[in-house]
Amino acid sequence: MSQATVRPLDGITVVSLEHAIAAPFCTRQLADMGARVIKVERPGVGDFARKYDERTRGMASHFVWTNRSKESLTLDLKHPQAGPILEELLGQADVLVQNLAPGAAARMGLSFEALHKKFPKLIVCDISGYGEGGPYETKKAYDLLIQSESGFVSVTGSADAPAKAGCSIADIAAGSYAYSGILNALLLRGKTGLGSHLDVSMLESMVEWMSFPMYYAFEGAAPPPRAGAAHATIYPYGPFPVGDGSNVMLGLQNEREWRVFCEKVLNQPALADEADFSSNSLRVANRDRLRGLIVGAFSRMTIDQVVQYLEDAGIANARVNEMKDVWSHPQLKARNRWTEVGSPVGALPALIPPATNSEFDARMDPIPAIGEHTHAILKELGVSAATVAVLEADKAI
Repeated sequence: MSQATVRPLDGITVVSLEHAIAAPFCTRQLADMGARVIKVERPGVGDFARKYDERTRGMASHFVWTNRSKESLTLDLKHPQAGPILEELLGQADVLVQNLAPGAAARMGLSFEALHKKFPKLIVCDISGYGEGGPYETKKAYDLLIQSESGFVSVTGSADAPAKAGCSIADIAAGSYAYSGILNALLLRGKTGLGSHLDVSMLESMVEWMSFPMYYAFEGAAPPPRAGAAHATIYPYGPFPVGDGSNVMLGLQNEREWRVFCEKVLNQPALADEADFSSNSLRVANRDRLRGLIVGAFSRMTIDQVVQYLEDAGIANARVNEMKDVWSHPQLKARNRWTEVGSPVGALPALIPPATNSEFDARMDPIPAIGEHTHAILKELGVSAATVAVLEADKAI
C-alpha cells in the first residue's frame, strides 16, 4: 500500500448528530477517507450504542466497529448555549449528517431549508427509517423492523420459519448509500458551488437490495422459497455436513460440473446419468434423496479432504466459518488486511477498509472516549472560558 499522506477527503469537515449504526457507519467511512468527523454526543452517556454490550474488552462491539477516527464533542443540544456553538461549528463544516428521531432536527432549526439560507455550501444528509413524508414518516424504525418491512425476512430462513440476517444489514445499506450520496454531493458542489440535501431511507435502501426476489415474484408470481443456507432454485448448492463435524458450502452451476462432481468428488460416476438427477430442475425436485447421498459420501471425509476434492474438480466451495475462523482467515492474513486502532481500552484489531486505493492509506485513528475532544473543539471555536464553565456547571458538556 502507498504511504502517501494525502487522502481524498482531507480538509472536509463533517458534523454528525448520530447514534446507533446507519449514520455512524456512514461517517466512519468518510473518516476512513480523511474527513474530519465531529461526533456530537449527549453529555454523560453519549451515543447509546456505546452501551449495547461490553464484548470488546468492555466496549460495545457495534461502537468499536463504526466510530474510529472521530472526535467526540459532548453537548446538550437543548441548552441555551448549545445553539450558538452548533451554528458556529456548522459554519465551518462541509457536511451535516443526522439520524435523530423523525422531525427532531427540524425542530432544532436544522432542516436543510433553514440551514441552506445560512450556509449555502453545507451538505445536509438526513437518515431515517422511512424517509420524509408519507404515512410511515414518524414510525419507529430499527434494523430488524426494516428487514421485516422490506420483505427481506419473508424470503430468508427455512421453509418452516423466516429469519433475519445475522448482522444489521438495513443499517449497513442505509449507511452505505448515505456515504456514496455524500461523495456525490461533494462532487456536485464542486460544479455548482452549492450544498444539497440527501434524504436516505432505510426502507428504500433495503428495497433496492430486494430487487431480485421482487422481480422474481413480479405480478403476483410466487416468491423464491425459503431454503435456509441453500440456494432456493439450484441444487446441490448450499451447506453439507462433513465427517469431522464441520460444514462445507458448495455450488454447482451447470451439467458439466454435476458430472465432474459425481465422478471426482462423490466417486459415483453412474449417479450423473440417473434419471432423477439428469437436470437441475429434477435435482431440485429430488433434493432430499440427493442430499442423503452427498451427506453419506462426505461423512467419511474431513473438511480438508472435501475441500481438496472440490478444488481438484473445479467445484466452487467455501468453509462455513465461525467468527473465530474469520479472525484468523488465511486470505486476510496473506493480504495484510488487519491493522490496529487505538481506543479507551487500548489497541484493537481493525480490518482495513475494502476498495484499497494504490495512492493512499485509509485513515485508521483511535475510537474516542465520550467527550474526549470537547474542550479542544470549544477552544477552536472561540468559546469563552466563562461559557465553558457555565456549560460544565450545567452538565451540558
